[in-house]
Amino acid sequence: MRRTPQYLALLAYLFFLAFPLVWLLSTALKTPQEMANLNPTWIPQNPTLANFSDAFGEQDLVGAGLRSLIVAVCSAFLTVVLALPAAYAMARFKGLVSKIGLGWVLVSQVFPFILIIIPLFMVLKNLDLISTLQGLVIVHVTFTLPFALWMLQGYVRAVPAELEEAAAVDGAGRARTLVSVVAPLLVPGVVATLLFSFISSWNEFMFALVVLRDPDVMTLPLVLARFTGPEGVARLGPMAAASLMATIPSLIFFAIIQRRLRSGLMAGAVKG
Repeated sequence: MRRTPQYLALLAYLFFLAFPLVWLLSTALKTPQEMANLNPTWIPQNPTLANFSDAFGEQDLVGAGLRSLIVAVCSAFLTVVLALPAAYAMARFKGLVSKIGLGWVLVSQVFPFILIIIPLFMVLKNLDLISTLQGLVIVHVTFTLPFALWMLQGYVRAVPAELEEAAAVDGAGRARTLVSVVAPLLVPGVVATLLFSFISSWNEFMFALVVLRDPDVMTLPLVLARFTGPEGVARLGPMAAASLMATIPSLIFFAIIQRRLRSGLMAGAVKG
């Protein structure tokens, strides 16, 4: 009985998290007449898959999803590759460079990212990267790198420096220490950073709208915004169906990577 309030709070929290997804599924299965009802219901009275067929028939969701997946995976990988050594240097080596790096991270989070759209556009235009997935990957890495660096340097600081000193006393070199001692303890941080970078890139809309001018290279968020009817009114049925399908890859990615996160946490506890 003592845990009853905890279970109720957990159920309320789960309902809060699942509410958008459940309502999206309900909307995707409703007919236009049901969606126009002033008293909407949770369960569709006449469930239909017409919205899904319309969504896939009107827009290239599969192609856009593959392009979004390529951009998100490449952005997440490059973000971690660039942020990890910089985070280690910021956490372990005290000095002017570390302070400047930390100051850059903090300052970059103060200004709205809308301010860098025009400079980035001009740079990509000069490099002939407009309407290319490579250009969008560069933009997404630039967008997520500061926060990823901040996350990872926190994980590096949590690893006791005494472990590296002990490995050095035992005769291990710098490379061996980083691979055998530090790297296993940083798995949770790397996984969390990968997850953050992937989801940020997968859902990003504003930069993609500016960089991708060719409809043939548009990513999934841009394609979802094209489900509009006369006078720019959103077509809720096909849009809900397409949005529901767009959430599946991120859910699968999280389901796969959360195992690594949990195993990394346990490995860190044993190593510590």
